[in-house]
Amino acid sequence: MLDPDLLRTFTAIVDTGGFTAAAEAIHKTQSAVSLQMRKLEEAVGRPLFEKSGRGVKLTKDGERLLPHARRILAAEREALAAFAEPDAEGRVVIGAPDDYATHFMLRLLPRFRESHPKIEVEIVAGPSAELTRRVEAGELDLALVTEPADRRPRGGAILLQRELAVWITSARHQVHEEDPLPLALHAEPCPHRRAALEALDGIGRRYRFAYTSVASAGIIAAVREGLAVGVVAASNAGEDHRLLGPDDGFPVLPAFAVVLRRRPGRQGRDRLDRLQAHLVEAFKTPLPAVG
Repeated sequence: MLDPDLLRTFTAIVDTGGFTAAAEAIHKTQSAVSLQMRKLEEAVGRPLFEKSGRGVKLTKDGERLLPHARRILAAEREALAAFAEPDAEGRVVIGAPDDYATHFMLRLLPRFRESHPKIEVEIVAGPSAELTRRVEAGELDLALVTEPADRRPRGGAILLQRELAVWITSARHQVHEEDPLPLALHAEPCPHRRAALEALDGIGRRYRFAYTSVASAGIIAAVREGLAVGVVAASNAGEDHRLLGPDDGFPVLPAFAVVLRRRPGRQGRDRLDRLQAHLVEAFKTPLPAVG
């Protein structure tokens, strides 16, 4: 059994970059931190850190342990939070782009229901621009949306992560070599679409629209079958796809930000606080792979 206190020290070292900085962050002596890491390495039977300049970096085994450590600590916090305060109750409506609603939210929310059984959660999928309008109008309680990474989150929005947009083609076809280039893109308004077209215009590459959709699933399927080249979030590229880059004649696309927005006002604050905290923590903690 892994001691959560050892795992807290372990993640503190990773987050601060060294034993000394971690000791200051968690209010322990450096010798105590070193002793805890020796105990943790004995528990797993593998070295977890190696020297790197003036600091340390994870070994391959340390990298394997890190996501497990974060999940264990997150589960501990969720369990304590569930008993620390009276149960919140009510209904929360959260919006998310279809790819996040399908691949992330539907895997995340069962964990939230376990710790908050009296809160009902409804997911509404849609384009980020529409979700932003609806949450600002008070029609949604929370909204997970994508925005250009160079735009500073406004109106109290919380930056959850940054992710690259990537070109994808079929792993079994050569559609990316066609002229004009057939494209499978999201319908406007979409930052991925705008970035793709600006990049192609910038290099003078001819293109045509082969497939337009509001849903990522259709774009991913069209690319898989060799109908077009698509642009998606890097996390949505699958085994049936091949990434395209400068060596293939495709410019690097900009990163985008995933932010969490919240409707104005204070009504339902307790349940919104609970779900908001859960989402923020979830984006720090990788979910186990499906299948």
